[in-house]
Formats: sequence, C-alpha cells, structure tokens
Amino acid sequence: MDSSAPRPVDLLRGALLPDGRLVDVAISGDTVTEVAPAGTLRGSVDGTLDLAGRLLLTAPAEPHAHLDKALSADAIRPPLGDLGAAIASWSAHATTMTVDEIADRARTAALTMLAAGTTAVRSHVDVLSGRRSADDAPAPVESAVRGAQALVRVRDELAGLMDLELVALAGPLAPDHHVEAVLACGVDLVGGAPHLAEDPLADVDRLLALADRHGVGVDLHTDENLDGPVTLDHFARAVSARRDPGTDGRTWTAGHCVRLGTLGPERRAEVVADVAAADLGIVTLPITNLYLQGWQHPVSTPRGLTAIQALTAAGVRVAAGADNVRDPFNPVGRSDALETASLLVTAGHVTPDQAYAMVSDTARSVMGLPAAGPVPGRRADLLAIAATSVTDAVANAPADRIVLSRGRLVARTEVRTTVAATAAPVPA
Repeated sequence: MDSSAPRPVDLLRGALLPDGRLVDVAISGDTVTEVAPAGTLRGSVDGTLDLAGRLLLTAPAEPHAHLDKALSADAIRPPLGDLGAAIASWSAHATTMTVDEIADRARTAALTMLAAGTTAVRSHVDVLSGRRSADDAPAPVESAVRGAQALVRVRDELAGLMDLELVALAGPLAPDHHVEAVLACGVDLVGGAPHLAEDPLADVDRLLALADRHGVGVDLHTDENLDGPVTLDHFARAVSARRDPGTDGRTWTAGHCVRLGTLGPERRAEVVADVAAADLGIVTLPITNLYLQGWQHPVSTPRGLTAIQALTAAGVRVAAGADNVRDPFNPVGRSDALETASLLVTAGHVTPDQAYAMVSDTARSVMGLPAAGPVPGRRADLLAIAATSVTDAVANAPADRIVLSRGRLVARTEVRTTVAATAAPVPA
C-alpha cells in the first residue's frame, strides 16, 4: 500500500494513444479537459505524471464479478466439474463463512483488480438463504445477509479508490424477505439465476417485481446452460414494458446468455431482436463459461459463449467480464481484464480492439457509468500500460501499469527485467 496515494493528477505527459499520436492530457478534477501534442501542455509540479510513451487507454471495468466467492478455492478444494458440482461445493462451504472472512477475500480480489487497471466493478453477492431444496427451512435473516454486509463494508473502504456496484444474487429458493434484507444492507441491484428455477419465467417475473418495489435495476444470470430453458426473450420483453421516463435511470443486464449461442438461426434472431428492442445490456464471461460448459461433450466441445456477433450486429451492447476467480466455478483467473480480452479474441473471434472495448467502454455503458478515457469531457479513469498498441497490450498483458481513477493516481506497478548477455558473434 502507498500512503501517498490516491493523489490528484492534472497532467499526463507523453501518452501514446491507440491511433499512434503522442500527446499530453490535461485533467481537472475527475474529468479530462484537453488532449494536445506532446510537450505543449503544462501542469503543476506535483500533479504532472510523465508516462514516457506508455499506451493510454480507458481503464477497464468489470461488469460481472463474484467478490464474495473470489479466492475461496484453496479453502474449499472443490472437484473439477460442471455448474451443478460448483454450486453444490460452494453451497456447502457458504454455511461456514463469517462476514470478516468474506470481506478479507473480497478486498484482496478488488485491490488486485485495481492494480491491474480495473477502476469499476459490479459484483454479485449471494443471498445466503441456506436452502438446497424446497423442503429446507430458510436460514435466519442475519445469516442470509452475511455476504452483503461484507461487500458493503469493502465498498465503503474502497470508495476513494474505485467504484463498486453490488447485485443481490437470489437463487430460486431465496425467499423474498431475504432478498429485501440484502437490499436493505445497501446492495444496488436485484439479481438471480432464473434458469435454475422449477418455473424459470415465473422466477424472472418475481425478481423483476422485487426490483420494481425497491426502484432498482436488475442484473440476471441468464440461461447459463447449453440446452436448457430460454428466458432471455421473456426478460427482454419485460424490460421493454418497463422502459418509460420514470424508470430509465435503472440498468438492465443479462449475464452469460450461453443458451443463445446454441440456438438455431431463426430462434436466435427472434431473441436477439427482443434484446435489441429492450436495449438490454449483455455480459459474456469467457473464462468461466469455457470452463463450466461442455463437460458432457468430449467431441466438438462447445465454447459456451453467447452469440457475440449476432448481438453486436443488431446494435446490442455486449460487454465482457471475468466472472469467477479461483473459486468452485473457476479454479484459475488473474483478475486482469486483459486476460478476458485475450480469451474474447481466441474463443469469441472478435478483434483485439473490439475485445478491449468490451472490457472497458462497453462495460462502463452496461454498468450505467459515465464514459471514460483520454477524450475531453470524459471521466479520467485511465490505464497507462507499457505497450505499443491495443493488440500488443492484449497479447502480452504487460505488468507495468499506471492506474488513474477519477483523475487520481491509485495504483502503479513497475517492472524491471534483466536477461543474460548473449555470446559475442564469432567473426566470419
């Protein structure tokens, strides 16, 4: 930890932009005010930061995390397996967790993401109802809110460094009063996983009704399966019905949407049209869905991603996130948006520029955050990285990074590499 940070910055000197220009960037408060050729702008002595030709980008945003689960794999030692096995091992461990333990893991994960450049995170947090079947009695309310209490604590602690949005992840067996208790802790949105419910469409409607009662947005785990129910079109049409001047401040998001990627062309086109009409934000999560989906298909194993090209062609905002990191749902992960971007290129067949936009500009849009980046009038949430282009950054993910959040230096990683000298050439 650096006790001198965060510190305000009013000038970035010698920044390389993706279009190849070398520039100075002036910042006032939390906003970029001017971009001019390198060497032409002046700032205060204490507020000037020399980027020495580092590539300057919009800082990444993480639109779908699970900070309450992050870094729990070593304690749980879960079996490798599909979504059902992951849920079972997590549910068993969740009964043992304290608020302090959850907060410690979540804080560590969030700060790791910040050091890698991510200045805004939307994290789902489980409503810990303790029910594995409809016959089980729900846990007491004070138990159900442990995760929410932990993540609200971490959000408050990190408020000066990064933006943290929280989503109440209500499983199909979580009673409404538990969800409302989690919202009362200060959680921002309603979430859930209706595709796991006995009546998926009814669960979509239940969660939307909860959000309506509390005037908050909705971010659902949607159709996270290869061949199960389709709820995305029902969700989209319900959002379209709610779009009016009184509710446009709410954000509406569907994560995963794996099933959309397995639908035939006609049915897929119908669902995509509903999503586009609703202006529903979509979040694809390559690392976790590449891990969880397809275990039952040893031949021609499907990728488990949503229909990225069909959605973007229809004008849908498609963002991308890392989802789980080193927990029962994903045993690996670096908490680095550039890892997500690289997987999008490899498995999602998008360009490096599109991939980076999905983890930065589009992610911020889906999260309802102001536009950021090295453009006058935008928020000064910025990542300076030792790379020569966006493709170079995505390919190599250099650790040398400088991170600004709202115009303040909040993280810096410096790397020194030495390589043994080569042998002298032998004269001809």
